[in-house]
Amino acid sequence: MKLRLGVLGSAKIANSFVEGVRPSAHVEVVAVASRTPERAAIFARAHNVERVVESYDALLADPNVDAIYIPLPNGLHKEWTLKALQSKKHVLCEKPLAPNESDARAMFDAAQANGVLLLEAFPFHFQPQTLEVSRLLAADAIGDVSLLQASFGFPLTDPGNVRLDPALAGGALMDVGCYPVSFARLVFGKRPLRVSAFARWAGTGVDMTLVANLDFEGAGLAQISCTMSGAVHRRAVVVGSRGVIETDYLNHTDRVRSPSLRIKRVPDAGADFDTMTFAAQNGFRLEAEAFARMVVTGHGGDDYLARSKASLDTAATLEAILSSARTGLAITVGAAS
Repeated sequence: MKLRLGVLGSAKIANSFVEGVRPSAHVEVVAVASRTPERAAIFARAHNVERVVESYDALLADPNVDAIYIPLPNGLHKEWTLKALQSKKHVLCEKPLAPNESDARAMFDAAQANGVLLLEAFPFHFQPQTLEVSRLLAADAIGDVSLLQASFGFPLTDPGNVRLDPALAGGALMDVGCYPVSFARLVFGKRPLRVSAFARWAGTGVDMTLVANLDFEGAGLAQISCTMSGAVHRRAVVVGSRGVIETDYLNHTDRVRSPSLRIKRVPDAGADFDTMTFAAQNGFRLEAEAFARMVVTGHGGDDYLARSKASLDTAATLEAILSSARTGLAITVGAAS
């Protein structure tokens, strides 16, 4: 039986999500709501979605929808995630789940209180490339990790884009910087102790380019960078005591001729990298199917709990990084509770 998804909003990313999920044997998009019925109807026709629902609230009340996918601007995630959870709908919410730990915790508390699941939508987490990175680290393939460098950026040229709106939690860190932050959390398995950051700001007050140092006490250091003012790039290097992993930690590899990562398993300067290749996959389909498996198990199990904790850690780290960039001070990240 397929998980029946309703899409709350017709943002650009929702178009890609629906097309990515379409081939799935486990998930089906059955309804859509937008700011107006007319916008929803256009979206439904473009993607062969069966039903148009007249409003967001009507979608949440629909008994023929099991779960809600939320692709709304960042600043609206908490409001509509809480409403969906309180309507007893499981929620797959676009990244970043929240700009701070307090909001993220309120969302997970609401999920637990209503007996439903909440998952932050990071497609790269479910890609074979990323799963292999986790396996290699768990197997001690490169020794103790001392350094991580990860970046992601693209050029934003539309002055009216919602990413430039501080009221909607815009900015480079929240839009693309959350990826390297989340990747660092995946590599080190915990939140950093402290962070320090620098940024260049848009006229609207959001960060356009940001770099940050993350200190994972008792483990290694991470350097992350993000921009909405540079050419498209996405790369991560994980440095261990005995080797190195290089990956582009892509969301989607179905547009890549040969998805791969590179690993060097010895510390010597002259040692060669081995290339590991993987099947091309659409990340939206992978994350939606993983979400469906969690729903089927009832309360997600250990994997769900681990991903929920990672989302809380990522939200706390994002909050600290932005505070550091604004104040010029190193910020201690609060301990996980």
